[in-house]
Order: sequence, then structure tokens, then C-alpha cells
Amino acid sequence: MIRTSSKPISAKETSILSAINLSFAYGAADVLSEVSLEVGDETVALIGANGAGKSTLVRILCGVHRPVRGSIRWRGQEISHLPAHRIVKLGVAQVPEGGQVFPNQSVHVNLRLGAYSRLLSAAQERMAIQRVCEQFPRLAERRNQLAGTLSGGEQQLLAIGRALMSDPRLLILDEPSTGLAPQSVVAIFEHLTVLRTHRIGILLVEQNARLALSRADRAYVLENGRIVMEGPPASLTQNARVRQAYLGVNTRS
Repeated sequence: MIRTSSKPISAKETSILSAINLSFAYGAADVLSEVSLEVGDETVALIGANGAGKSTLVRILCGVHRPVRGSIRWRGQEISHLPAHRIVKLGVAQVPEGGQVFPNQSVHVNLRLGAYSRLLSAAQERMAIQRVCEQFPRLAERRNQLAGTLSGGEQQLLAIGRALMSDPRLLILDEPSTGLAPQSVVAIFEHLTVLRTHRIGILLVEQNARLALSRADRAYVLENGRIVMEGPPASLTQNARVRQAYLGVNTRS
């Protein structure tokens, strides 16, 4: 069933992260209005056009911005007042748009920086890096290479690997396909499918609606700062509004 309104919701017991009626503004300009969503042990897609408010919502969920109104709960605990580093320690990791790796540092150092919040011993850090490199063999091959010399797809893999170094319970990806060659996009999303089997919740914020819906368990549609639809991807892909606005299908005949 597709929900087409943004009525207030309460946090579900099965949710890892709950956003409840969030609103945000830059000065006098409203960016988000009464936005609610839930993420559990699943992949949840958030789709919308440029300027819909997706990246702003990510910043709020990660503690970079504070909502004007509304609540963010982590396993039932209110966290909207917490700074970003505290939210990372709870188990939320973000892969920002474009990856934003440290270009003048090696792949190895970039991965080490991802574990800063865990206070690992040297042996524990080595084991964590080894696990990430086993998941992403290309990073092992490029271990001593400067991150800035990697291809776009490799930098995105590195950004995901760096996020995994914090041992997250929830991974938030902001536009992971941006600027990548088609073959790199396919590779990135194949890796995300594998991560889903590791009991990591994933919030996939993505303008490429067709791709996002093909990998998600549930999805939300954000338009002009409001959630206008939510439901199973199979239902959304059959919705005329979604097909015309986001999937490039002409529903008029």
C-alpha cells in the first residue's frame, strides 16, 4: 500500500532510526516540513529531485543541523540534541555526496580515520581494516595509493569502507551514484546488496530513482521538503506519478 500523505507518525519498536515530523528552514525559507520516516533492519530508499531537501535531511539525521521542530530517535532514544560525533558513536555512519575522501592521504590512512570514534588498539584497527579490505578487494590493491589518484568509483568504495570502519548499525548514503561512470555505479550498488546481508540498516538517498527502488525494501518520495509517498518499491514503480516524474515513463497516451 502506498501512503500519500505526511500525517504524524510515532516511532516503531522495530526501528533503528526514526524521524518524526521534522521541520527545518534556512532563514525564512522552509526546506523541510513535517518529514517522518523509519529505518530498521532493511534498505530504505529516499528519492527526490535536486532541491527536494534530501541532503538537508541527511545532515539533520547525522547531527550536522538541528531541526526547527520534530524528533529524531535512535532505538527509541531522543538524539536530535546530540552533536554529530555523538551520533557516530551510537552507530550512525554517513557516506557524503561525492565521497569526500582525503585526497592527499593514502587509502590506508583514510580507512584508519574512519575508526577515530572507536578508540581501537593497534591490533583491533588492523583487524578492522582487514575486514573492510576483504569486502572491497580493490582497496587492498590500492592500500598505499593516494586517495586523490583513485578513480571516482574507487573513491566511493573508499568512502563506504571508511564509514564501515566505525562499525555502524546504520549506514546513510547521500547520492552514491553522483558523477560515476555507469559500470562504477553498478559495482557500488552490488556492494550495497552484500552489505544488506550483514544486518546493517541502510538509508539510501538517491536521485537515480530507478536504481534506488531496485535495491530497496521500502521507499519514500520527498518533494519540496515533504514526504508525499511511501511504500514498497514494487508499488511505487507502478504509481503513475512516480513513473512520470522519476522513472522517465510517459504515462499520457
